[in-house]
Amino acid sequence: MKSTLLTLAALLLAVAPQKTVYDFTVKDIDGNDVSLSTYKGKVLLIVNVASLCGNTPQYKDIEALYQKYQSKGLVVLGFPANNFMGQEPGSNKEIKDFCTREYAVTFPMFSKISVKGKDIAPLYSYLTQKKENGVLDAPVMWNFQKFLVGRDGNVIASISNRTSVKDASVVKQIEDALK
Repeated sequence: MKSTLLTLAALLLAVAPQKTVYDFTVKDIDGNDVSLSTYKGKVLLIVNVASLCGNTPQYKDIEALYQKYQSKGLVVLGFPANNFMGQEPGSNKEIKDFCTREYAVTFPMFSKISVKGKDIAPLYSYLTQKKENGVLDAPVMWNFQKFLVGRDGNVIASISNRTSVKDASVVKQIEDALK
């Protein structure tokens, strides 16, 4: 009997739908709810960003990457976070104005969230924990860490905050995901 129950439980777990990024709703930079299911079928590059970081110039290359691959199905999602040395102190409006004025950002930007700690946003809890995403443990170490998500909504990789999106290995991962 116990063996049958364990087998039944294992079977139910095997057929239970796995959570994906499409299961999350977040607020855009203007405070509107956005279901990430809006991006079904797209390859996503999810990035935690900050305006006063040494990595902030990455906005330029991230925007260029978005422009280059958008028509092939890539969407960059920017999530401002103030988790590292107060490097994103501004309001959503200030962040939006900064990104538009300084880097001509056109990719979707979202409301400021927490990407680590006890107040971590549910999306980032999913992205950073293997027990939730089924693929990897990748705690956010600094601003501009990137998560590559496949067209199926599952995490493919975490990319270091120090690695440029122009790096050949990053471009290959994105191009492979877009195929």
